[in-house]
Amino acid sequence: MRILGFLGSPHVNGKSAKLLKKALEGAASAGAEVKKFDLIKMNIKYCSGCGVCFTTKPELKIGTCGLKDDALEIFKEYVAADGYIYASPVYDVFVTALMKTFLERKIMLTYRPKEESGKIPESRCPALFQKKASLIVTGNCIDKYREVMGDPCFEAYQGHFMIEQIDTVDQMYCGGIEILTEKDFNKKLEEAFQIGIRIVREIKKSRQ
Repeated sequence: MRILGFLGSPHVNGKSAKLLKKALEGAASAGAEVKKFDLIKMNIKYCSGCGVCFTTKPELKIGTCGLKDDALEIFKEYVAADGYIYASPVYDVFVTALMKTFLERKIMLTYRPKEESGKIPESRCPALFQKKASLIVTGNCIDKYREVMGDPCFEAYQGHFMIEQIDTVDQMYCGGIEILTEKDFNKKLEEAFQIGIRIVREIKKSRQ
């Protein structure tokens, strides 16, 4: 089993990064192979909206894109993986531009015939709900404001998961990130570790 982590923070040693690292450690402790992508270190260009990737070559698992960057190699690993853990801080009541750019490029994983314009594209390789995802969001605003700060971030992923047929296992909002005591942050790290364990368990359960 292989679990991929995607960090949408520009701070590779920040709080979001530490929570993602701990979640991946949890997944590894449950027997999964894990790999983390620091999106800030990847060359992922903005989608140009040409539509070629999702309207041509339905036989491919990944649509053809004219942009030359790291997206294709990332998506090769994405389609082969069993689960995903995303982590992003809240920037202006949404996921970061880094994460949003990555999510937009996932249109390469869908297909819709040109004559069916107006319909939602379908996944090129649907997971049939045997793959799972978990989400970690950190925010400056305390947990009381999860609905305002965290929920829009969680919703950023849900359309993708609906198309890909992927269930969400956990949605963790870690608020007051700049004022958490070391003791309280350590509790959050333990929660993240358990997120990693649970995603592996749920994937195994879906395949029984």
